[in-house]
Amino acid sequence: MAPGWLTDLAAEAGYAPVPKAMRPPANGEGRRAAVLLLFGEGPQGPDILLIQRSSRGRVHAGQPAFPGGGVDPEDGGPIAAALREAREETGVEPDGVQVIGTMPELYLWRSDNRVTPVLGWWHTPSAVHAASPDEVESVERVPIAELVDPANRLRLRHPAGIMPSVAFRVRGMLVWGFTAGVLDGVLAATGFEQPWDRSRVEDLPPDVVALASRDRTRG
Repeated sequence: MAPGWLTDLAAEAGYAPVPKAMRPPANGEGRRAAVLLLFGEGPQGPDILLIQRSSRGRVHAGQPAFPGGGVDPEDGGPIAAALREAREETGVEPDGVQVIGTMPELYLWRSDNRVTPVLGWWHTPSAVHAASPDEVESVERVPIAELVDPANRLRLRHPAGIMPSVAFRVRGMLVWGFTAGVLDGVLAATGFEQPWDRSRVEDLPPDVVALASRDRTRG
């Protein structure tokens, strides 16, 4: 059975405000996509499944992310797409996942994607791995305890002058951008968040900037 904090999150998701910069275009433009926020119960308590995208990838190369991708016509919607992508990328067995609900659609202007976060409870965990090596380098079940540890939290300053954004250092990954923003909101909404030093600001590493710039050049 899914924990109360997760069902409460799903119930309140429909009322959550969407930041202005991430509101989908009113004209319906943008490709439909979905990501799976898959929570489970691990040795260190609640955790969430994250992937490290391949540095050879077409978009978001090298970035930690939630499993997910585009909604295909045969999917019928974001829930089926999120489960399919998670299976293709990590080997997750959909039968072991209870879908709790969805969060509001978010727009990623850089990739022109309208992304629906799907909330799932991993009631019967399956073995996971980088099932699609061309797209995924590694797969991690990251404990919530590590995400909320103040020592693992920081803000990143982009050389383009964009305001510093939230980030996490966990399991050898620098989690930033869209994924970090969604995690930040979820941790606050579920009450897991702990006070942390928001004045800790670091520059986005040059190698990360270089990979991110490939998204813009490929358009």
